[in-house]
Amino acid sequence: MQDTFENPEIPKSKRKISPLTIGMGVVIGLAVLLSLWFLFEPLQNRDSTMQESGIPKMNPTEQEYAKKIEIANLAMSRAENFLHQEVTTLTGEIYNGGTEPVLTLSLTAEFSDDMQQIVLRETRRVLASPAKALAPGERRAFEIAFEHMPVSWNMHVPSVRISQLQLPSQKQ
Repeated sequence: MQDTFENPEIPKSKRKISPLTIGMGVVIGLAVLLSLWFLFEPLQNRDSTMQESGIPKMNPTEQEYAKKIEIANLAMSRAENFLHQEVTTLTGEIYNGGTEPVLTLSLTAEFSDDMQQIVLRETRRVLASPAKALAPGERRAFEIAFEHMPVSWNMHVPSVRISQLQLPSQKQ
């Protein structure tokens, strides 16, 4: 007995696969491979955007001096702005434990999800050139606002690290 969905006039050996079906299969396969590549692309390639955004890389002297800068009293808060958008704010303090003033300073905040995967990484300047330099032994408060937080964020305080600083002795 024949299956009810088969055409009795066309034998099974004579059926052809449509070129449209082959083309769609190739397109879908490429889309899946491209999605996997973006998903598993190494994180070091993604950090190159920081260099393109105008934040210069630290030289070895600045990298060593960054160890003398302390980031403390980190806290998160959420509020609504005048456009009724929720804004998440990271506040904290930076302390210069070294012997030189710091002219500029940028911090990178990394927000994680419940599986400890990074869902948002943002680099922001907290000390810019027109402002007064952070003197040795000085402590200064900072505040960074984030308007678009991923829904997968675990609501914990992010990890924060120094991504750039500039010393007067290293100014170009």
